[in-house]
Amino acid sequence: MGLIASIIVGIIAGFVASKLMKHEGQGCLIDLLLGIVGGWLGGHVLGWLGVSWGGLVGEIGTAIVGAVLLLWIWSLIRK
Repeated sequence: MGLIASIIVGIIAGFVASKLMKHEGQGCLIDLLLGIVGGWLGGHVLGWLGVSWGGLVGEIGTAIVGAVLLLWIWSLIRK
């Protein structure tokens, strides 16, 4: 996947994860970073569990799972 596609996937995943976790929107840049780190985290976690999704939809889903997990961990730390 190219750089532009990765950025778009990151923005989408970060935005969706923010909405799912009822996290206040921090803007496009934070959503992008959340989606990129979430994609990395989700890829590792789902890989450990033996789950593999293909295609663009799978990459977005993996990034959303990772971003939600990241937001959940962040909420535990902030308490």
